[in-house]
Amino acid sequence: MKTLVRLEIVRTLRNRKFMFFSVLYPGLLFLIITAGADKTKRIDGLNLTLVAYYMVAMAAFGAMTAVLMGNAERIAREREKGWVRQLRLTSLPGRGYVTAKIASAATVSLPSILIVLILGATVKNVRLDAWQWIAILAATWAGSMVFAALGVAIGYVATADVARPISMLAYFVLAMLGGLWVPITTFPHWLRTMADYLPGRPYAALGQSIEFGNAPHARDIAVLAFYLLLFAGTAAWLYRKDTQKA
Repeated sequence: MKTLVRLEIVRTLRNRKFMFFSVLYPGLLFLIITAGADKTKRIDGLNLTLVAYYMVAMAAFGAMTAVLMGNAERIAREREKGWVRQLRLTSLPGRGYVTAKIASAATVSLPSILIVLILGATVKNVRLDAWQWIAILAATWAGSMVFAALGVAIGYVATADVARPISMLAYFVLAMLGGLWVPITTFPHWLRTMADYLPGRPYAALGQSIEFGNAPHARDIAVLAFYLLLFAGTAAWLYRKDTQKA
């Protein structure tokens, strides 16, 4: 399993086009969205400035982009080319396969988050305590593992032709309901309630809680942990099922 983890990380780092897009895209989007925004203007219903809100939102959005969009289609293509079949003929357990794919995705998500935070501090003049910067980085990175696991599950059940549309649909729906594009306070009450039980909103709330100077809410962590186990467990079960058939 350790060998496969190292191999997957190296393969990801060698894909320069994918790395370039995944790492720089969220930072550029953050600058575009907040261009000309009043740095002191606060969002109604939240004690956060518009710039600070979108800094955390775009950091989460970028990490989600890297781990979900990248994983699903790549895994589907590997299945079609026979690479996954070769792995199934080894003693690699299902959890090892899923862990390796999540680790390779995490390699991309970390620098994408870091760039958005650096732009927020240097270009947009967002001011937080040192512990808050570190905690937002760590929480957003850790939370992205949920979407990396979702990408593995989609890539394992879908063909290469449909893996991208499915992952894009999941990606846009979860990002929208997570309040990553539009502040969650603009949503009707019923939609906010529903969003609280999908992974997008609890994921964004991790960093926002830290911006308020608080620890992430236990419910948000519990929801994300549930989805991580669900997505990773589904992918590992499918891998083991195919292994038994082989």
